[in-house]
Amino acid sequence: MVQRFDVSERFAAGAQYVAGRLGPGTSGRSHAVVDPATGEEVYAFELASAADVDTAVRAADEALPGWAGATPAERSEAMHRWAARLTELTDEFVYAESLQCGKPLKLSAEFDVPGSFDNVAFFAGAARHLTGAAAAEYSGEHTSAVRREPLGVIGSIAPWNYPLQTAAWKILPAVAAGNTIVLKPSELTPLTSLMFAQAAHEAGIPAGVINIVTGAGRDAGEALVAHPGVAMTSFTGSTAVGRRVAEIATTASRPAKRLHLELGGKAPFLVFDDADLEAAAHGAVAGALINTGQDCTAATRAYVQRPLYEAFVRAVSDLMDGVRVGDPFADGTDLGPLISHAQRDRVAGFVDRARSYATVVTGGQAPGGELAKGAYYRPTLITDAPQDSEVVQQEIFGPVLVVLPFDTDDEGIALANDTPYGLAASAWSRSVFRTGRAARELQAGCVWLNDHIPIISEMPHGGYKASGYGKDMSAYSFEEYTQIKHVMSETTGVVRKDWHRTVFGARDR
Repeated sequence: MVQRFDVSERFAAGAQYVAGRLGPGTSGRSHAVVDPATGEEVYAFELASAADVDTAVRAADEALPGWAGATPAERSEAMHRWAARLTELTDEFVYAESLQCGKPLKLSAEFDVPGSFDNVAFFAGAARHLTGAAAAEYSGEHTSAVRREPLGVIGSIAPWNYPLQTAAWKILPAVAAGNTIVLKPSELTPLTSLMFAQAAHEAGIPAGVINIVTGAGRDAGEALVAHPGVAMTSFTGSTAVGRRVAEIATTASRPAKRLHLELGGKAPFLVFDDADLEAAAHGAVAGALINTGQDCTAATRAYVQRPLYEAFVRAVSDLMDGVRVGDPFADGTDLGPLISHAQRDRVAGFVDRARSYATVVTGGQAPGGELAKGAYYRPTLITDAPQDSEVVQQEIFGPVLVVLPFDTDDEGIALANDTPYGLAASAWSRSVFRTGRAARELQAGCVWLNDHIPIISEMPHGGYKASGYGKDMSAYSFEEYTQIKHVMSETTGVVRKDWHRTVFGARDR
């Protein structure tokens, strides 16, 4: 695949997309998108200010009556055109996503981009199915019906690890339900979010329905959360920042906002002694290394029942040693760089500290040679770590898998649940009774059985505990982006009702 456009030329007007037009930020501070594979700057732009956020919210508010007033069929048709336009731009999206994130082309081309575009097609159909409860006479004297109505202007904040996918997850259910939106992508990875919004406008979605402000979290992000014109905040990112978002939305913001938080994770990978060893080892390596481990659902803690433990460690170590680390745009590359040198150093710090209390079986270093200038880190396997150690309990967000043994099924499930997080988990066994128990007892918003990582547009994504609340994707996400209105109509025409007498007067005899 070759570059289909020059980034600097394409976004020469700026990295803010408001009311259907690109423009510069007004913060007075510049920022650069850096290719993490080379450390080279590929695009410089002016960051958004609080004033830019206000302009974007006003544009979204102006577009709201027309978009909310459109019929479900009209919104659906516009989104179907959007899906078709995106398909025409597939190669450009693949290149841009790999360039800004360091993802191998095969990951962008076979996972991120098609999955995001499938989300558009799904919500184009779902826009016509915003149903409430059927009308009925529940009281006997009134007909009750439920309406789903849009909330208004949505303010969303997306992270850098899956910029296209999370932009889709934020934007699509919001606009399908009749809301308008202002999205703040990470300033590290704004390219595909801008392209996504541009494609929507090119497909006929009105200007102002989808707006992008690219700025720093403490400036543009906090201004978006606190803005009085924003009805709801949806945030994906770390648990620590999520707490700050919740604080602003519920205290500094007037009125208080509806909140949707998809936060960190520390997913357990539970392997019982009757599991298919080869399948589990392959699943662990893929689940741990996807997106260079920068995935909140990545397999990070493998608990393996003792009869399989040593064989599992050997199999995973052998597979990791064969993973091809290299240029994201080169044929055959399996693992690209981390998002930045700072993130690479953060991951290395976890591993280096672990050497004092655990065993680094393989990896544990940055590669040299031509890769030294990029933010690369080798696939890393750690054993012998205590359950309460930081590599077991904290989110590393890198290509690091920790493997621990367990004896009884009770112990394995207890260890898997021994974390503040609850975003995702998996269990591996040939027994339907064991997998059934795991499905019931693992405390996570998504539980995979004999697999780890796959997601689909039709099913919800979201967590338990410190991993947040609310759902992305699927029709369940409409619960976040609509408000429920009960409409109750009197059907009898009776003037003097018995219940009135509980308030005033005597009952008729």
